Amino acid sequence: MRARTSSRGLTLCAIALGFALSACASQGSYVWVDDLTETQAPDEYAIQSGDLIAVTVFNQENMSAHARVRSDGRIALPFLGDVEVRGKSPATVSRELEVRLKQYVVTPAVTVTVEESQPTAVSVLGEVNHPGVYTLNPSAGVLQGLAAAGGVTDYASLGSIFVVRRAPTQRIRFTYASLTHGEERAVAFRLHAGDVVVVE
Repeated sequence: MRARTSSRGLTLCAIALGFALSACASQGSYVWVDDLTETQAPDEYAIQSGDLIAVTVFNQENMSAHARVRSDGRIALPFLGDVEVRGKSPATVSRELEVRLKQYVVTPAVTVTVEESQPTAVSVLGEVNHPGVYTLNPSAGVLQGLAAAGGVTDYASLGSIFVVRRAPTQRIRFTYASLTHGEERAVAFRLHAGDVVVVE
């Protein structure tokens, strides 16, 4: 895990955006990670913009495709047109496509695989030793983000760690104890590209 240094200007803009998103981290509504209606399992990957994915429809080559996820989070597929895939696991996209393809195939069997994934760039701000934008493994969670930023400071409020997410817009609250003591929901939570981790 390392900080992005290839473009100083881009990094500064990302940090500025992170501060803007986190400005209200101590205000307004939030949801505890344990109260989320759905969270990804540790072995699930959330598709991101820039990923190259393969959609294979069994025995239907003309419906299959290789596509790179656009900046709007969609890919173009034969028969179906634009399909939203960003933020979803490959298994979820497979199930959704099978439902939509039933109007063309009696019992479609769809496999979605990520052939080329993008690194997960997140901002880590607040009471951490080295605030900044970090590139993490696609399976990284909040604890890995904190570790990349050098850990929390002595002044950190260990009960007020937030992830600010833009799509969908939400603020998710964690405690440091839930992350370090292996509580299921907190550990299973996966960071998405563009997330902002804020330690108060």
